[in-house]
Amino acid sequence: MRITTEVLPEGFLERTLGKGKVIGLAPLVSIISHPCVGEFVSHCGWNSILEIIWCGVPIATCPMYAEQQTNAFQLVVELGIAAEIKMDYRKDSVANTESTEVVTTEEIERVLRCLMDGGSEMRKKMKVLRDTCRKATALGAHLTLHLDSLSWMSRITSAKELLIE
Repeated sequence: MRITTEVLPEGFLERTLGKGKVIGLAPLVSIISHPCVGEFVSHCGWNSILEIIWCGVPIATCPMYAEQQTNAFQLVVELGIAAEIKMDYRKDSVANTESTEVVTTEEIERVLRCLMDGGSEMRKKMKVLRDTCRKATALGAHLTLHLDSLSWMSRITSAKELLIE
């Protein structure tokens, strides 16, 4: 897939050469389901959350705008399956003002190290949530998840509770 450089800052590709790779749409599920992936940095868009939960990978949250703030809050505070890099609730997403704030590599590293070193409880919770979702869909159930229902998923005791008739 060809990447257009129109949206990238001048010199970005040259500065990041050998440090990273810029691609178009990535096959997220294929990437995060790889056994070498221990955690994942996410903007907390709803589709990404569902895919990450399906793969059972703890999340480092870095929401950008709109519902991503609420999604990140639920993942970190209510479900305990994520650690926050940044959740700036004072950001004016309603007025759609562009933020000039930059997340530093040190902030990202701090959270990823926390997940690697002390995230065993998050991993356990994420594994339970992943397994519950997979059992529910393996039974041929129609699994519908939306923002309001994510919080009750932390209290699910059996796959039968997920069945929607």
